[in-house]
Amino acid sequence: MGALTLLDPAYEGVRQAAHDAAKKLAAIAIEADNSSGLHPEVYSILRGSGLWELVVPAAYGGRNESVDPVAICIVREILMGVCSAADSLFALQGIGSFAITMAGTDAQRREWLPKVASGEVLAALALSEPLAGSDLKNVSTRAQLADGRITLNGHKSFISNAGVAGYYIVLAQEGDVGLSAFLVPADTPGLTTEPSPELGAPHLLGDVHLVDVTLPESARIGAPGEGLKPVLATLAVFRASVAAAAVGLAQVALEEATRHARSREQFGRPLIRLGPVAGLLADAWVDVESARLLTYRAAELARTDPLAHLEYSSMAKLAATEACTRVVDRCVQVCGRWGLIKDSRLERCQRQARPMRIYEGASEVLRLGIARQLAHEVS
Repeated sequence: MGALTLLDPAYEGVRQAAHDAAKKLAAIAIEADNSSGLHPEVYSILRGSGLWELVVPAAYGGRNESVDPVAICIVREILMGVCSAADSLFALQGIGSFAITMAGTDAQRREWLPKVASGEVLAALALSEPLAGSDLKNVSTRAQLADGRITLNGHKSFISNAGVAGYYIVLAQEGDVGLSAFLVPADTPGLTTEPSPELGAPHLLGDVHLVDVTLPESARIGAPGEGLKPVLATLAVFRASVAAAAVGLAQVALEEATRHARSREQFGRPLIRLGPVAGLLADAWVDVESARLLTYRAAELARTDPLAHLEYSSMAKLAATEACTRVVDRCVQVCGRWGLIKDSRLERCQRQARPMRIYEGASEVLRLGIARQLAHEVS
């Protein structure tokens, strides 16, 4: 099950590299997934895999001429099936650098993107705040331009890679022009970090405080007031990849439950031959394959023009993360008490599935955007 037979054979090298990394990660996955810090072995394995080259264009140390969302989805599906910490760390290099790829100056790209591709520097995207989550227009971090210098003041919360990132892409209100994006090196005076509250599914998170952080005007990414454009382009690519991670997690849960149902006997026959259990597994498989097809459809569209197809990335993320929750719940039900054992694969799947319906676009917010686009397209 789960072979990506519909994909171009040209991706075989990507799949193999991801599988090779996953084999190395398997031995440390439980430890890494229970840690809210940067796991050194996960970091080392990913650096050695060369997979981060996929999130940067070839001109700046990457593998392909442009960032390929399909390749990123392949990697995330495979990594998430083994180690959530590795999936997150892989994806964040792209999430924290795609704005530079899309709208950065050539100087910004030359300085930072090769370091992202090699893993020398970890990247971070700082959007959310205590009072601004899904509603980015409510961002209160302020950018003030005076005498050719930009001063940032604000508080970003629940930022992935905070405390270990080499730089942050910060979204801020710039005077009357609107939201602008800025590249802030982590060692800039006035920037400090602290851990965010611990989550049920541990994750490398922190709050970022900006107090009179002073930057040259060249730190701006894109034009003044156009900071949302590279952010939305990032979401168009990486929402689809969240869907792929959800598919990978659901696939593993389904395989675990199927093995259990095939080998465990109750009432004189294997569980998989009992009607209610067979129904749970059949519905789960339909969910997994349906989500996979929509995910790679969205990734293919994002490869040509991410912003023009944001609704497909949103649909894929919504469908796959909701399906993953259903699949994992059914699989735990099939396995009964065996699915509840702490740190078993299914118990970890259950912990890891729930946050996926919230980050990078909560399901309810995605539905609003999808409905708006539908109203626009239907005459």
